[in-house]
Amino acid sequence: MIKERKSVPKTERMANTTAVRVSIIIACRNEIWHICDCLESLLSQDMNGIAWEAIIADGMSDDGTHEILGDYSLRYPQLRVIENPGRIVSTGLNAAIRAARGEIIIRMDAHTCYAPSYCWHCVATLEHTGADNVGGPARTQAAGLRARAFAAAFHSRFSTGGARFHDDCYEGWVDTVPYGCWRKQTLVRLGLFDESLVRNQDDELNLRLLRAGGKIWQSPEIASWYSPRATLSGVFRQYFQYGFWKFAVIRKHRTPSSWRHIVPAVFVAANILLLAGSAITAALSASRCFATLTILWLVLLFAYAAASLTASVIATGRCGWAMLAYLPGIFAAYHLSYGL
Repeated sequence: MIKERKSVPKTERMANTTAVRVSIIIACRNEIWHICDCLESLLSQDMNGIAWEAIIADGMSDDGTHEILGDYSLRYPQLRVIENPGRIVSTGLNAAIRAARGEIIIRMDAHTCYAPSYCWHCVATLEHTGADNVGGPARTQAAGLRARAFAAAFHSRFSTGGARFHDDCYEGWVDTVPYGCWRKQTLVRLGLFDESLVRNQDDELNLRLLRAGGKIWQSPEIASWYSPRATLSGVFRQYFQYGFWKFAVIRKHRTPSSWRHIVPAVFVAANILLLAGSAITAALSASRCFATLTILWLVLLFAYAAASLTASVIATGRCGWAMLAYLPGIFAAYHLSYGL
């Protein structure tokens, strides 16, 4: 699993002899299939003379990830591994931030690989835009027809509600970005990540940042490639958790960060209410109400099917017609899981 590297570049050794300017933080748990690729892309960063360190918070992994991290940290002194007994992302990120020596914090994710210029562009963009948080769009990498279909759905406005970070080309002010790059003092001032949240801790932190008067900038030059889930069950579980913890964020702040987060829940609730109403009126022999509710439900389903098919055709027109058979089911998995 562990790839050999010939030597540590000079810019990577600088973190041991000079003041650290950038701290890269990663929170992971049981990522044996992804952690090597992530660390290799981290170690390949062209920091252009910037002194840096990387802190990986391991959430008590028991699949071999911890051993791989230990081996890498022994061979590359600029990597530090710390324990995350809380086991969730927010507690791991906070532990890494507290341990960080750099004035700038760059978050990375174990499911993602990064362009060699990723960190350098993060720092440069943070400085020249005056933003409080910067990041790049969520590009994807996928091998095989089915995996490409899941990636196409990930980038579709129909499944994501038009979130800017799903647009590879968008540059400008946004309400959230994947991962993020901040000055450490900004994170400390905000109170770090909310450790009561298992998911959506990034969105919640960005919501607090915006409400405090901060700004977030997305740049396509900050390039990374995420490996999306490639099974319906995997997507369903992931987005059910996102929807569950999004509600916790809405409850905390008494408002959604964007109305796009509410639409799937309204859709699912409308289906449940119309279907339940049809069943109840049928049992009560209220034929007129039963007919009305049934027609409304069928209209809703027909409208959704038409929208799903249209979005599938648009996505396949860009990514390949062979995946058309997959996309309606993938879209339904996104919407139903998140809405529930």
